[in-house]
Amino acid sequence: MISQEDIIKKGLELEFEDVGFTTAEPFEDHKKLLLSMQDDYGWAEQAGLNLINGTDPSAILPGAKTIIVLLEVYFKKSYPRKIESHFGRCYLDDDRITHDGLYLRIKAFREFLRDNGIDSRVPFNLPHRMAAARAGMGTFGKNCLFYSNKAARQSSWILPIAVVIDQSFSPGTPTIETKCPNWCRNACIAACPTRALKGDGRIHPEKCISFLSYFGQGITPLELREPMGMFVYGCDRCQNVCPRNQGWLAKALPINEKVVAKADDFDLSLLLHMDKVYFETKIWPHMFYMSYTDIWRWKMNVARVMGNSHDSQYLPDLVRAFKDNEDERIKGMAAWAIGNIGGTAGRKALSDISQCEAGSDLVKKEIDQARAVCL
Repeated sequence: MISQEDIIKKGLELEFEDVGFTTAEPFEDHKKLLLSMQDDYGWAEQAGLNLINGTDPSAILPGAKTIIVLLEVYFKKSYPRKIESHFGRCYLDDDRITHDGLYLRIKAFREFLRDNGIDSRVPFNLPHRMAAARAGMGTFGKNCLFYSNKAARQSSWILPIAVVIDQSFSPGTPTIETKCPNWCRNACIAACPTRALKGDGRIHPEKCISFLSYFGQGITPLELREPMGMFVYGCDRCQNVCPRNQGWLAKALPINEKVVAKADDFDLSLLLHMDKVYFETKIWPHMFYMSYTDIWRWKMNVARVMGNSHDSQYLPDLVRAFKDNEDERIKGMAAWAIGNIGGTAGRKALSDISQCEAGSDLVKKEIDQARAVCL
C-alpha cells in the first residue's frame, strides 16, 4: 500500500510547496459560522456555490476518510506593474479554464493516487483554508487569509488545494489560530478603503473590493467608487500592506512571461470597448467569474478606474463608451468618470455627452452630479 511519505514525495515532485493531511470529519464550526452569517454569505448559496454543502466531505466523496492539502504559491514570478495595478495577482495566472499549468499538476497528482487504488475529489466549495489550518500547515491573518508555515517566506500568496480521498492517513496537528504580530497595529484593517474587514477575523464579503468587482449588482454606489481605486478585477490591498508578506514582496522574482504575453490584451481602452469575440477569446479564459451577459460590469469597472486615474487621456474613451453603450450602468459610470477627471477637457466632454439622449433617470442623475463636481 502507498505510504504517506510517498504521497508527500509525489506532491513535492509536482512542485507543490507543502503537503498536509487532515481528517475528513465535517467542518461543523465552519458550517455554524456560515449559517450565522447568512446576511453576508447568503449570496453564495444563491449563486450556486453551495458553501454549506462543502463543509461535509462525505457529501463530496462517499466514504471520505482524509483530506490531502496541496499548497501552491501563485505568486512565484513577478507580474508587469501595469497589469497587477488593476487585477488581483491570484487571477493573473489562473488556468482553471486554459488547463495549461496548475490544472495539469493536480491531474497528475490524482492519477498517481488512482494508480495506487485511491479515489479522490477536488471540490471547489470545501473550506480550503480551514482544511489547511486543520492540517497544521499555517495560520490565519486578520485579513481572513491563510499564511503558510513554510511556503513563500510564510506569506499569504498561496492557494491551498483540498483533495478528498477514501483512505486514512495520519492527520497533522491543527493550527487554527490568528497569528498576526502584536506590533502590526491592524495594517490590513486600516488599509481596506471599503471597511470590508471587521477586525475580528471576519469580513463583510459584499463590501470587499474583489466581491464588488465581479459580483456587485447595479451601478457601483457613489461612496465606493473612489475607495475601490484602480482595481478592475480583484484586489490585493490587505496583502500588500501586511507585515507578514513583506519578506516575499522584497524577494527578487523572475518575470512571469506567460502573463507578459497577454498583458496588452488587458489594456484599459481595449477592455472598455471590447465586443463578445474579444471578451470570450482574450479575457474570459483567464478571468471567468463574469460571463458575457455581465460584460457591463467589466466595462463599468474600467470606466471607474479611468475616472480614478484623473488622466485626461481617457476622456475620448469615456465619451465613446457613453455613446456606444445602451446599458445605463456603463453610461452612468462613464459620466461619473469624466466628472472625476475634471478640468477644462472634462467639462467639454461632459458637455459633449449632455447633447446625447441620456435615456434613463439614472444616467441623467449621473450627468448632473458629474457636472456639479467637475472642476
